[in-house]
Order: sequence, then C-alpha cells, then structure tokens
Amino acid sequence: MTPRNLIRQALLLPQTLSAFSALDWDVLIRQGRRANLLARLACLLAERGELDAVPEAPRQHLLSAIRLAERQTIAVRWEVECILRAFSGARLPTILLKGAAYLLAGLPASVGRVFSDVDIIVPRSLINEAESALMQHGWRGAEVTVYDQRFYREWMHEIPPMTHVRRGTTIDLHHSILPETARVKVDAAALLQGAVPLEGQPGVQVLQPVDMLLHSAAHLFHEGELENGQRDLFDLLSLFEHFGRSPAFWAALAPRARTLGLTRPLYYAVRYTSTMLGAEIPQAVVEASRGDAPAAPIARLMDFFYERALRPMHSTCDDRWTRVSRLALYVRSHWMRLPLHLLVYHLGRKAIVRPLVPDEAERMAAEQGGPH
Repeated sequence: MTPRNLIRQALLLPQTLSAFSALDWDVLIRQGRRANLLARLACLLAERGELDAVPEAPRQHLLSAIRLAERQTIAVRWEVECILRAFSGARLPTILLKGAAYLLAGLPASVGRVFSDVDIIVPRSLINEAESALMQHGWRGAEVTVYDQRFYREWMHEIPPMTHVRRGTTIDLHHSILPETARVKVDAAALLQGAVPLEGQPGVQVLQPVDMLLHSAAHLFHEGELENGQRDLFDLLSLFEHFGRSPAFWAALAPRARTLGLTRPLYYAVRYTSTMLGAEIPQAVVEASRGDAPAAPIARLMDFFYERALRPMHSTCDDRWTRVSRLALYVRSHWMRLPLHLLVYHLGRKAIVRPLVPDEAERMAAEQGGPH
C-alpha cells in the first residue's frame, strides 16, 4: 500500500476534502486522531465555514474533537492559575513553555492543539523552591526508582513529572530546554533573561518569539519524541507564519540561535517546514541556517529518516523504512543527550534492571515477610 498522509493534505489543502470518499474520511479521522491534529483540522474547517459540508459521520468526530479542545483550554487556564498561586507565595517566576504558552499568549498554534501536560521553566538555582511550592499546593512527583531520580536531577533538564493529587493534571518542571549532558549546549540563562510578560495575564511570562520558535525546534529535532512529530512540525509552521509577519523576527532568528546554541535545530526547522509543509522562509534565513547543516551524506540520510518519521504513527502512513527511520532517530536522540560512557551505562542498566510492577513488589514483600 502506498503511504497517504491525508491529515497533512487536509491541513495544507482543505479545499481537496470535497473529493474525499467515505474511505478517505475514515482514514483521515484515524490519522488525525493518532497525530493529535484532529481538533486543529476541525477548527480550520469551522473557521473556513466548511464544517457543515463534511459528511455526517466524520463531522461528528470533528465536532467531538473541538469540544475536547475547548475543555482542555478551560482546564489549562485553571491549571496556570493554580501554578501562579503556588509560585506567588514563594515569589517565583511563572514562565510557560510550548502548548500552555501558545494558549495563554493566544497564538494561532494553540487553536485545536491537544497536549497532555503544562511545561514551566525556572532557573536551576530555584528548582528546589519551585518543586517545594508545587508540593505544598497538591502536586506530587512521579514514583520513580532512586536511579531515575538521580538520572533526572543530575543529567536532565527537568525533574520527574509532577501530578496533582486531586485533579490528576501533570506539570513538567524544567530548568533548561535540553539536558545538561547534551552535545548541544543551551545557554539557559540567556533563554530565561529573554522571557517576556504576557499582556493581560499578570504574573505569567513566556519565551520571546524567536526563543519560542527555537525551543519548539529543539524539542522536535533533539529529543526524539516523535509520537506528535507531525503536530510539532505544524506548530513550527504556525510560529513561522505568525511571528514572521514582523521583519525583526527574521532578522533576529539566526543570531539568536547562535547565542543560545541552537543553530542545528533551526536548520532542521527551516528545512522540513519548507520541504514538507511549504513554509515560506526568507532566503537570507535559509542561507544562514545552512551554516550549521550536517555534512551532505548525513543531511541526505536525515532527510530520508525525517520524511518518514514526521508522519502520523498510523499504518496508512508507513512504508517499509518507517520503523527503521524512527528507530534510528530514537537512537540518535539518546546519542545527542548523553556522552558515550553515560549512554552505555544508562541503556545497559535499563536493559538489565527491570522495575517491579506493584503486584510483583507486593508478592516479593510477602515472601520476605515484609509489609503488604
């Protein structure tokens, strides 16, 4: 079967939906849901006044996706309010990242965007205070092994996720946007110094436009989390289109990438939003981004991998090389995160030391005469 990326087609060329068969709509809905892009498509069609023209069965899925996104908007706004309350007593900054930042800033990238947690960032020197403030207001850290605690706190750019005991909502508390052990060295201090307050949102800050774009690029092209790769690529397209209305944004982009140490993620963001989604990037920015392009053979290989990996994780989008491409990029992400000796140790430990599931832990405790 020839791969068909129908959700990408629908978002880029919604006028072609009028020719879709019932089978096309069925595949499109499945791809959109898998890629977390169904609500974005629904909102696009509603904005164009074309939602009523969609056949009844898929239209109900689209309407449901809109309602889910609306409920999430309410929940995220409340969650941010709760974080503000927790941080205000400790006089900590509330700097939002990614989905929550797009939403509170009212960016087009937030329209129909579905995400699972709220990302915030504080200076590393304040990470313990921030964690304590959140715990005092009902958030608790994930139950992880002693090794994983050390892994997060010594090597990563965030502490283990924190979940609220009543609401079940999750916060990812960062002190940088990439691991400290990563080969790409981010100037986190410069990143935080560039944060800007949100108008009409007292106490809330977000990254400045160029930094917001560069963080999105770093997350997609460094972290290896490709489950939402297609969604994140559309995020980049939306950020380029929205912020790119200001010439100052384009002029600042490449120099800021050099300051923060994010020139390679910028190269990939420019390349793949252009080649896959048709983004219109000024030629001067394209040329500047090529200054940190990989060697030609590596660049061709990355094109091969990303062209497959940045599709929805659905069988109708796969070819025989898709699984290999995703695996290669997953391995690359670990190679980019950790130096070789830590990488070997970490992967070896994960392969050998298997965490106990609750039932198994209880059984072993009983056999040893311990508490149930």
